Amino acid sequence: MLIDVHSHFWNYPTDFTESFIAQAKRARGSDMEVDLKVRYEDYAATALNCDKTIVFGGKAKLAGVWVQDKDVAAYVAAHPDKLIGFLSVDLTQPGWQDELVEGHQDLKMKGIKLLSMYAGFYPNDRKYDHLWEYATRHNLPVLLHTGTTFIAQAPLDCTVPRLLDDVATRFPQVRIVMAHLSHPYEGESVVTIRKHPNVYADVSALHYRPFQLYHSLMLVQEYGVWNKLLFGTDYPFTTVEASLAGMRGLNEMLEGTKLPRLNKDRMEEMFFRDTLHVLGIW
Repeated sequence: MLIDVHSHFWNYPTDFTESFIAQAKRARGSDMEVDLKVRYEDYAATALNCDKTIVFGGKAKLAGVWVQDKDVAAYVAAHPDKLIGFLSVDLTQPGWQDELVEGHQDLKMKGIKLLSMYAGFYPNDRKYDHLWEYATRHNLPVLLHTGTTFIAQAPLDCTVPRLLDDVATRFPQVRIVMAHLSHPYEGESVVTIRKHPNVYADVSALHYRPFQLYHSLMLVQEYGVWNKLLFGTDYPFTTVEASLAGMRGLNEMLEGTKLPRLNKDRMEEMFFRDTLHVLGIW
């Protein structure tokens, strides 16, 4: 099965502050009406071979994004044969414990998405252990944004993989996914997923930096952790078709060189991994 483990839903522009939109425009140099507009029909048209897609919103008051879980749940309910919803909480804001219960038990969401850097918290802070205890108790996978951002006020030190090394040591049963292979901290990401049986990384939103991605996946290959990667897109920023084509074409830029090639068979195994089983989603 082809599973997209990383896609978004939100209402643009109402779920974002003016500051977030302005910084996104500055960083991307493009029309946010196109980049941030979510339409399932647009997604599906470029995901014809995708069996299931995990979708989430995001809550981060500091960065200026706040997507209600009920809106994500409604989006999922409109396409229940294709979409799987994850809830989101901002651990810096009051009431997140209630939102965690509501998203899981009332809205029937199957996992948790955290934006620790965008919200400005450390995911391994002991005062947030309730979240990891809840995820352990209810077998909920947790996917976190890790790596770079265009938001100036989002602290980079809240996003490095070593923080999740600490979490995984204390809560080894929780299935954790570090988004975007934590770029530009790919080395930390690779050694962390190798160390912990239930820690993974997704490869979303990386194919448009092909030389960086080649080096990142070569690290994965040299450390022998292809089996710890999950396919994802980061829609609406890119698509299933573009992500697959971009990764499958990485070896082509090596023609005429003696650089080592990425193992295409292992890459294909990653694309068609039984991700739902890996994450304990039944």
